[in-house]
Amino acid sequence: MAKDLDIKFDEAFEKISALEESIAPDLMLKLYAYYKQGTSGDPLSLNTGPDVRNAFKFNAWMQLNGMTQEDAKKEYIKLAKKILS
Repeated sequence: MAKDLDIKFDEAFEKISALEESIAPDLMLKLYAYYKQGTSGDPLSLNTGPDVRNAFKFNAWMQLNGMTQEDAKKEYIKLAKKILS
């Protein structure tokens, strides 16, 4: 199951990456957060510096604190399918 999930996750990431410029910023922020949670787990510290964009990205990721990596990958796939359909 985990292997299938990782394959679907990687495929969704590749498809979304190709469309990155045409996806609304709020959806990209959600995708970023699910991706980071799915690949890295819970965030450890805020190290964004003066960059406001990175602060928004970190905040979106923090909102997923406690979500399992598996669930984050599933949510990423679900959102990617919604965007791509």
